[in-house]
Amino acid sequence: MRLEAHLTGPDGQVSAQLRPLLGALASADSPRGVLCWLQRSPNAQLLGELAAAGQPLSHDLLDELPPSRYEHYVRQTLVHTGALPERHEELERIATWLDQLLADRPAEHARLIRPFVHWFLLKRARRRATQRRHPAMAGSYLRTRIRVALELLTWLDEHELDLEHLTQERLERWLTAANTRTYTIRYFLSWAASRSIAPRLTVPAIPRQEPERILNDDERWDQLKWCLNEQSLALDVRAAGAIVLLFGLSTSRIRHLRAEHLHVRDGDTYLDLGLHPMLVPPKLAALLHQLADDPVRQPRITAEGPGPGWLFPGLLPGRPAGPSGFSRKLLDHGIDARPARNSALVALVTDIPPAVLADLLGLHVTTTIRWATVARRDWPDYLAARANDYQEREQAAHVK
Repeated sequence: MRLEAHLTGPDGQVSAQLRPLLGALASADSPRGVLCWLQRSPNAQLLGELAAAGQPLSHDLLDELPPSRYEHYVRQTLVHTGALPERHEELERIATWLDQLLADRPAEHARLIRPFVHWFLLKRARRRATQRRHPAMAGSYLRTRIRVALELLTWLDEHELDLEHLTQERLERWLTAANTRTYTIRYFLSWAASRSIAPRLTVPAIPRQEPERILNDDERWDQLKWCLNEQSLALDVRAAGAIVLLFGLSTSRIRHLRAEHLHVRDGDTYLDLGLHPMLVPPKLAALLHQLADDPVRQPRITAEGPGPGWLFPGLLPGRPAGPSGFSRKLLDHGIDARPARNSALVALVTDIPPAVLADLLGLHVTTTIRWATVARRDWPDYLAARANDYQEREQAAHVK
């Protein structure tokens, strides 16, 4: 059997660790596709090389390989099939990325940045990752904070200054010359001040950015009806678009939804988003149940493993759809997630008290209060129109 030969170790046997992977590939829907994958895929080649080496598989062993998308795919495949334990890969990949980033940096920069990353940023991020109800893209945030810290150190070198003698006036000059991402320097400066490496300085709060665009009520309802009724549209686009337009969820939250978040009670479908399940309209419920039974996108390796059943699976085994590709797919079909989400939250907060809405959607109450402020300030005409619609419905009902 070609598949078994590909995963055979130096003893002529497929190791116990790789047996679940062998079974997953052997049970794939397309045997021909698996054979083509064995012949052409760098992922399959790397798996064959690991099997032939005969070493016990571990995360440490894979960490020794040059970082690449192939190593990442193979690692996730082994996690998904149970050969390796789950770990927070987005955080664990920071260390290797940091080594590459610091390779051509001054030694003094590396001496400051490494402890800041390992003993402050990563330690804090790992603790938060175990406590958060909803996943966050921690890796991208950490990378930004690290790059900004290096930008400040580079600026200090260019001006023949050192971190210990950085003043408030110079810090503000550096901040105003760049964009708002540099305000995340507060993490590095706070850490440095706590170790007497830098003086205690004040970093202003990031200027709050108001929503650039909010769909009007007609636009929102037209898009929602289109998502719920247009059968030529891809199922995952219909479902994700409807969730954004109806509940105001971010695409990051949506792509992490799992089949277990759906519940049926007394014939109605509920979706777990916050402290209390949200009742889902019948048409959207049908789309979500269809996704739970038969997701649109399936990776080649789909054997049951320790991972969850994603409603929006990605190409990596056991992982949800990627953030950029997921948002781009919606946009390619005419659904701009940001204004769609803005309009949904404004509409929801005009009907539901902010504290209640925060519990229902799993948002912080300060977030829903801010949206209530936006609705009161920027949407008086919208609110008046909603009030008129309500009065007309009441009058029509009274006439009947």
